[in-house]
Amino acid sequence: MYWFELWAVPVRIPYVFLPSKRIYPNSALCGILVLLVVFIARTPARAEDLAQKLDHVLSAFETNRHFMGSVLVARDGRVLLEKGYGMADLEWGVPNAPDGKFRLGSITKQFTSAAILQLAAQHKVSVDDKACKYFDKCPDSWKQVTIHQLLSHTSGIPSYTRMKRFGQPNFIRVPLSPSEVLLLTKDEPLDFPPGTQWKYDNSGYILLGIIIEKASGEKYADYLKKHIFDPLNMHDTGYDETAVVLKRRVSGYKSCGNDLCNSDYIDMSLPYAAGSLYSTAQDLYKWDRALYTDSILSKSARDRMWTPVMHNYGYGWMIGPMVNHRQYGHGGGIPGFSTYIARFPDDNAAVIVLGNNETVNAENIAEALAGTLFGNRVSLPGDRNVSSTK
Repeated sequence: MYWFELWAVPVRIPYVFLPSKRIYPNSALCGILVLLVVFIARTPARAEDLAQKLDHVLSAFETNRHFMGSVLVARDGRVLLEKGYGMADLEWGVPNAPDGKFRLGSITKQFTSAAILQLAAQHKVSVDDKACKYFDKCPDSWKQVTIHQLLSHTSGIPSYTRMKRFGQPNFIRVPLSPSEVLLLTKDEPLDFPPGTQWKYDNSGYILLGIIIEKASGEKYADYLKKHIFDPLNMHDTGYDETAVVLKRRVSGYKSCGNDLCNSDYIDMSLPYAAGSLYSTAQDLYKWDRALYTDSILSKSARDRMWTPVMHNYGYGWMIGPMVNHRQYGHGGGIPGFSTYIARFPDDNAAVIVLGNNETVNAENIAEALAGTLFGNRVSLPGDRNVSSTK
């Protein structure tokens, strides 16, 4: 897919009045009260211990794998760890922080999918529509492809990111319009008949961005800002444009032997609706919280988004277990960055890893953090130590 404070709780001790008119504390209720106070006193301590264990996991990845980035881990509406690791800018010595803005890569796809489902709820599109209804320049071989198949990577349209020239400096530095990006593979045969197989496809999500613009009458970036980001107060999320002066923008790197060097430049018109967004760990947690409500998508839309079609993939999300817990997740890879968001709906938990060293696999880190969060023994890189919440 390259592309923690002890709460002062006021309590009133219940009393009972006996015939002697002397007042005695209710012993049973006092006992319950004592247990409650003990529970309140111990809970922050356990959370603090867990935060230390999570931090230990990340320190191991930072030391041995050169992980740099921003991480947020939460459960039951409580943030357990929210911290930056390594540098946001090596040349200026600026450290990473939870509000640093990272390129997301393919985490973008879940926002593209959400936009399509919003438009479907407004009857402006249907996921059963033929995709070419919204794009006049479709080659004949694409005419039977549906929006559902684009969302689920079952369209068979060849992905432009698998072209031999993709990744070459003289190609990825050149800006292109969405239609120009999409038509890069127009002369290629379909990978398979639409709907018969699954293959990860960035071109399909480029076409979805075009469909969003056609159906809404708004630019892709404007639509997401107006209908998703602003309503959720995700003011540190948006479409990444290199020319724009963006405060707290994180620089991207890659490993060069034992050192780090600047990542390759990519014009951000190329990823478009498949991978163009930037965000922060804090903003993505707002997104996670919103997905437990109807604020952006109805329950039926969310259920559809998280229903696997093929290859454990729904609409912009992978649906499959992580450390034996039900998970909705997705990673992102783009020059300079490796990212992952994991949601655990049965546990009301989230793990968000935004890395600015493309060489480090963010999903592996998310899995180690999730294992620690749920009390598993976790092998750490560089040594055979383990981390456990037990």
